[in-house]
Amino acid sequence: VTRPQIYFGELTNDHVFVNTKQNEFDYPSGDDVMYTRYKGKGGVRVGSFFKRAMFAMHFGSLNILLSGDIESDSRVLYNREVEKRAKMALPFLKFDEDPYLIVTDNGELKWMLDGYTTTARYPYAQALADGTTYMRNSIKVVIDAYDGSVTAYLVDGADPIAQTYSKIFPGLLKPLSSMSADLRAHMRYPTDLFEVQAQLYTTYHMDAPETFYHREDQWQIPAVGDKADATGRFMRHIVMKLPGEKAAEYIYMAPFTPRGKDNLASWMIARNDGANYGKLEVYKFPKQSLVYGPRQIMARIDQDTDISRELTLWDQRGSEVIRGDLLVIPIEEALLYVQPVYLRANGGRIPELKRVVVAYQNQVVMRETLEAGLAAIFGGEVPQQSDSGAVVDSGTVAKPTAPEPVETSATLISEARQHYDRAIAAQRSGDWAAYGKEISALGEVLRQLKR
Repeated sequence: VTRPQIYFGELTNDHVFVNTKQNEFDYPSGDDVMYTRYKGKGGVRVGSFFKRAMFAMHFGSLNILLSGDIESDSRVLYNREVEKRAKMALPFLKFDEDPYLIVTDNGELKWMLDGYTTTARYPYAQALADGTTYMRNSIKVVIDAYDGSVTAYLVDGADPIAQTYSKIFPGLLKPLSSMSADLRAHMRYPTDLFEVQAQLYTTYHMDAPETFYHREDQWQIPAVGDKADATGRFMRHIVMKLPGEKAAEYIYMAPFTPRGKDNLASWMIARNDGANYGKLEVYKFPKQSLVYGPRQIMARIDQDTDISRELTLWDQRGSEVIRGDLLVIPIEEALLYVQPVYLRANGGRIPELKRVVVAYQNQVVMRETLEAGLAAIFGGEVPQQSDSGAVVDSGTVAKPTAPEPVETSATLISEARQHYDRAIAAQRSGDWAAYGKEISALGEVLRQLKR
């Protein structure tokens, strides 16, 4: 990031004055405070006394007129909340509720918003709660976090509504070919659209008329406490290696369970990477096998007496238990769930990792480390580490200089722990390529451990 300052974002919509006599706070550096000056062209130049008086009237602040810090070259930035800004520029579109920030190749920060063309007049279509019968993510809007410039790109030229708007407002919607490659690499499948499609698919996956009429194979999207979205459904972005693919990729996933049940029936994914952007796929689990869903795993964790007792003991006055996201790792026909458990003191800001919960099929364990949890699930001893970091297995030191691998449970568990640690570190730093690589390697180690 070469330009970290954010003047347009999601958190505030207050007006601000820049390039005044007062320096702008940038960031702390040790005991010093670093300041900056706005160099962008965003906002409106204050200029004459008359314009200054108009701003004072508009914002209802007499200080704007009386302040000696505001000069004629100062600029006022307003309408800084990106979603509101996009709606003012393109009032004929609906926008996704989840704008996201991206970093361009030259280190600048930009917001990307998904714009929808909608109507309630599309015939023979299932209507949503607000009457919408047609919804299409045809437009991507990019807003510069520094100067607030708004650029709209037409990403679906086959949309007749978007085509009409292009003719009404010539030049407003730029072709997708004009979007730079670094911006295109960050396009992701829109959240709101995927939620609508997944919810409708719970019914419309049935293609036999009689089965559809009686709703014999109705699905639902499970809810899992605070890990569900605002609608109560468990849907999330993850990085994983799909069946039949060579590399891990960034996907948006929604699990389906049979109506009234909690075991997994299938997964629906939206792909985001490269040429696969926008493709929807469904992976069905065999009906004759029981695959636990996220809600069942969470329930089994809560019902385990040892785990429940320990978490209750920690979650007393003076401390708070924080349960992290479920990490889902496919292993052949089954799934391995891993959940970190953190403890944070009241008044503290940084939680500490205390335990790791590992769930596989009908087994649930909580141990101090991932290595110990995998050893409890798959058998084998928990490897110790010497001062030099070499793995110690049954009294024998595995020297780092020896290239010959030793396929023991302790060695595989140690490898799994290393991949897990590197994946979490990559997740925190936002390196999703490294995260996917480590998760894929972790899955391979776990498959070897299962054998």
